[in-house]
Amino acid sequence: MGIGLTEEHLALAESVRGLAERAAERAVEPAAGRTVEHAALAGQGLLGLHLPEGCGGYGQGYGLLELCVAVEALGEQRVCGPYLPTVVASAVLVRSGGGLEALLGALADGSMTAAVALPAPDWASDRVIGPVDGSASGLVADPVGEPMTAPVRDPGAAPARDAVGEPVAAPGSDPDAGAVGGSVARGALIAMGAAAADLFLVPVGGGAWAVLDRADVSAVPADGVDLDRELCSVTVLNVPADRVLADVPVRAIAAVLLGADACGVAAWAVATAAGYARMRVQFGRPIGQFQGVKHRVAAALVALEQARAAVWDAARALDEAAAQPCTSAGPDPGADAESSAGGDAGGDAEADTRADAEANSGADVGADVVPEVEVRLAVAVAAVLGPDAAVRCAADAIQVLGGIGYTFEHDAHRYYRRALSDRMLAGDPGPWAEEAAMLAVAGVRRRMEPDLPAEAAAVRDAIRAEAASLRGEEPAARLSRFAGEGWIMPYLPKPWGRAASPLEQVIIHQEFRDLNRPNLGIAAWAIPSIVQYGTREQQERFLPKTFAGEIVWCQLFSEPGAGSDLAGLSTKATRVEGGWSLTGQKIWTSLAQYAHWGICLARTSPEKSKHAGISYFLVDMSSTGVTVRPLKEINGEEIFNEVFLDDVFVPDDLVVGEVDEGWRVARDTLSHERVALGDSWGPGSQHTDMVKLIAKLPPLRQSQREQAGRLWAEGQAISALGLRVTLSKLSGADSGTASSVRKLLGMRHAQAISEFCWSVAPSNRYWNRMILTTRAFTIGGGTTEVQLNIIAERALGLPRDP
Repeated sequence: MGIGLTEEHLALAESVRGLAERAAERAVEPAAGRTVEHAALAGQGLLGLHLPEGCGGYGQGYGLLELCVAVEALGEQRVCGPYLPTVVASAVLVRSGGGLEALLGALADGSMTAAVALPAPDWASDRVIGPVDGSASGLVADPVGEPMTAPVRDPGAAPARDAVGEPVAAPGSDPDAGAVGGSVARGALIAMGAAAADLFLVPVGGGAWAVLDRADVSAVPADGVDLDRELCSVTVLNVPADRVLADVPVRAIAAVLLGADACGVAAWAVATAAGYARMRVQFGRPIGQFQGVKHRVAAALVALEQARAAVWDAARALDEAAAQPCTSAGPDPGADAESSAGGDAGGDAEADTRADAEANSGADVGADVVPEVEVRLAVAVAAVLGPDAAVRCAADAIQVLGGIGYTFEHDAHRYYRRALSDRMLAGDPGPWAEEAAMLAVAGVRRRMEPDLPAEAAAVRDAIRAEAASLRGEEPAARLSRFAGEGWIMPYLPKPWGRAASPLEQVIIHQEFRDLNRPNLGIAAWAIPSIVQYGTREQQERFLPKTFAGEIVWCQLFSEPGAGSDLAGLSTKATRVEGGWSLTGQKIWTSLAQYAHWGICLARTSPEKSKHAGISYFLVDMSSTGVTVRPLKEINGEEIFNEVFLDDVFVPDDLVVGEVDEGWRVARDTLSHERVALGDSWGPGSQHTDMVKLIAKLPPLRQSQREQAGRLWAEGQAISALGLRVTLSKLSGADSGTASSVRKLLGMRHAQAISEFCWSVAPSNRYWNRMILTTRAFTIGGGTTEVQLNIIAERALGLPRDP
């Protein structure tokens, strides 16, 4: 899909990609870095994409998000040259103001280039808490568990830096003291860009950054792992007062743009590995048919999509903050953390999750102000996931390529080098993860609500009025209206739903959050199939009572010999007078002991091929011959069951769809199952549950803080993936692999959250249960391995298993 979602973004990416490919074709040494002439980039408006219209005649009036779309496309071609440091510098300058418009124009028209110094701070000794002080929580601690405090500093010492590497002035100090108005001598800094650059963006102490001319620095070329990216060692000699910038998040902007470049690198790596796996033949078949290779490439695509979602969201956050008159510090995060920390260490996680959803986006839908701490959180997530994804995908590409990938005969090593360089320049992901964890525990949340078009206002007014009317009803009357008016599954056609458009569905979801619409459970998977394939009589018999909660359903699909390989089922349906006699055994049937009806697959024509000859039945669970035996799971609960069918009679009018065409109906049901499981991705075991637990614990060790931050980043990226799916549906576009990726990530993530929370609170009863419960999440609804197969075959075109 790419970082961009809209038609305009896709067109931009394609245009930039074409420009880079044409340059590569003209290159004398194709294996070397692709040199796209700087003037050509300026002529296409790519140096001023993010600058105001009229800026030197080259500003295009877009934002950082559009710049990320272009950077990703150039990253796929591994374009070298001064482009990336130059646009980082201009993105910083345009947010700084201060009468440097002439420099912006020169950077945009290509007549000047820039280098950007991104020093790696001393995280261990310079960790200083910024606007959100997490010291009261269980997060900020030194390796032996004592709360950390800002160190007392010698006035001549190097400046302290916050958790993302921005210099922080000491309390009460003059932020410009010692930084401007004369000659200074500082240690050499590694900068992205050439020693011959015209401008140098550097930190100059006291929390300030400056953009300096070449005469104000000493710069010499520096070696790096990337053979195609120029680095230099910069020593600041002089800092003119008029070149010191206003407060600008330099490291954040750089991290997001480096993350976009990393996404481009990862995209090349995934495409290259998949292409090679499709055509390379070993042992008589393409290597992409071997599950080990297939899963490696599919997992790389999952990492790429997660990184894209994180970088996309961080760019949006920075753009939103830049567009508002001033950046609000937001509500008191400490208060948020305190209010969410009530109860025991486990708490009612599911109730807390519902409260989180409401607080995250309920009353603030459409709010104009993006708190500064929210931007910091989004950037930290992107910095954790983006560069790491590129390193992982490039390494996997080399592994799939084998020996040729380890030589200069192939470009793979150059992309791996670029990925390592991006990660080095963006900063160690560990401290970024600590930043994410600190902000999250302090109560900061990234709002994940779509920007809706102008016509949404009238739709919202109408739906809000309906919601208000429903709120005034007694519970029984409200449930009756939910069912009768189509509010439970509003996307279904009338009369079962409201034939709601994607826009209406989003607004209904927002406005009905506190109305507790009933959870239909397995019925939510069956109902759409009955609506699409069932007869009118079946619909009228079953759907109203199901919506009203009078009918509970179970799913009679899996068998002892047919789990993931569902089409291998052996339950027989034999033709008898007036219908069918079903005989066989089903297993892993959730809640069968409580169900009134079951949706059942049975083989009606065993002589036909594996996927043919299967029919889809509605089985009365009280019928003679149905025996249910509960199975005790590892957490002590009894949700799964064995169901034995011994000559169970099912009349003809309870066959859904055509006889022998049940596999088509089953696939429809399974698609709704995967969506439902992906949307929940582990109730009670989400990243928001984790930080509520951490807030109640003694201080964590550094390794635990980093682990918590990485888990938070994964969870927030999964939410961003969900928002991207929603936006794609709103625009009528195909969301591609995002839904499958989200389901796969969500199930794994729930397990990782439970494992972490249990490890830090092993005596907590709730997490003792959840660490066991979540083991089922990567099995139900299609195992992790099956999901990887689906992604590899459908998204990457790898050959199916023989």
